[in-house]
Amino acid sequence: MKELLKTEGDINLSKERTLWQQEQKLNQKTKKLLSEDEALFLHQSMSTPCLDVLSSCKDAKITNLEGKDYLDFHGNNVHQVGFSNPYVIEQIKKQLDELSFSTRRYTNEVAIDFAKRITSLLPKGLDRVLFAPGGTSAVSMALKLARVVTGRHKVISNWDSFHGASLDAISAGGEAVFRQHMGPMMPGVIRIPPPMNTGGFFEDEMKSADYLEYVIEKEGEIGAFIAETVRNTDVQIPSKKYWKRIREICTKHNVLLILDEIPIALGRTGKMFAFENFNIEPDILCLGKGLGGGVIPFAAMVCREEYNVAQDISLGHFTHEKSPVGCAAARAVIDYINENEVLQKVKEDAIFMKQALNDLKCKYPIISEVRGLGLLWGVELRCPETNQPKVIETEKIMYSCLTQGLSFKVSQGHVLQLSPALTIKREELKNAISILDRAFESIL
Repeated sequence: MKELLKTEGDINLSKERTLWQQEQKLNQKTKKLLSEDEALFLHQSMSTPCLDVLSSCKDAKITNLEGKDYLDFHGNNVHQVGFSNPYVIEQIKKQLDELSFSTRRYTNEVAIDFAKRITSLLPKGLDRVLFAPGGTSAVSMALKLARVVTGRHKVISNWDSFHGASLDAISAGGEAVFRQHMGPMMPGVIRIPPPMNTGGFFEDEMKSADYLEYVIEKEGEIGAFIAETVRNTDVQIPSKKYWKRIREICTKHNVLLILDEIPIALGRTGKMFAFENFNIEPDILCLGKGLGGGVIPFAAMVCREEYNVAQDISLGHFTHEKSPVGCAAARAVIDYINENEVLQKVKEDAIFMKQALNDLKCKYPIISEVRGLGLLWGVELRCPETNQPKVIETEKIMYSCLTQGLSFKVSQGHVLQLSPALTIKREELKNAISILDRAFESIL
């Protein structure tokens, strides 16, 4: 087998994966379903073959066919308000009884109401929206709109960024595992080193900002800079100083700042939108994943009022463009976060997580860095002597945690990415930390 790329998610074809599944002694029904799944679905990196078979999900947990619970600190970033949130489910059921689909050329009250709801939470001027069936489509619309608004087709993005899996999104993104074997990408994309504060190309993140301006000036005809406000997969958090400089550069050169907050908005960082942590405003904002409440695929692009200039172009025109069910789910998510003071809870949980994870760092020298905001945390593992990534140990720790009932994603091969439901109970957070502690102890 050729070498497997270390990427934005854990590898589903590794030796450790095979050994772990053999040790689990799965029952015959689970084995049969996994075998059928493997035979039916097209195989792809990070997806098929699958790990286990789920039967239910609720709050912060997922449950397999054999009744084993996992605390899900992965959740594909759709579980901001928890799995099977009763309020979200209730609103979806109610909408299904009233209006289940809205044919194009027609609008509906719930779509208009949600558009009002989401724009009211954003800075003044971010007043125009388009909805889509998924985050990748929101990014696609943003890239197209930037071309229309600026008259320039070139876009700058960061290496290692992820903006979706369609051909235009992987062209704009920087993840090699999505681009390999694909041939020519969308023209006009220039990638620059990201402002990684550890192990990055630049020792100083501000040099990354300076390089952005250098490329804008030298390349010319740049219409947009697309970036993740906080890199979700391995939790890289730029400084306020960096983002202020980026905003100044984009404004100075009339380059649109597109912020991709598809996995990290809606309270994940302790703010409704991640950019609020940095005192900046985007020109275009992409939202998704958790917007559908972990039930309905739903996404949105929000932009400035003055960008309403594409009346003769179909930027999205999706079949489910103004999905009443999707809008009902998204409205329920926003209402639940506000009415249950979820943002305040996340801020309090962040204090606990920072202390608990740093305690583990003091105990286990293999942990080189802990970084996070809200309920988005990265635990990076490197050799204390050489500073080399500890890839094998990272994977073993993940499977040890899975055995004990804690699921999370491994990013870049050596970063534990911890992203639980925002509704998770404190006792469940403590349990997760205990599982991590036992896993490190058993592996090291």
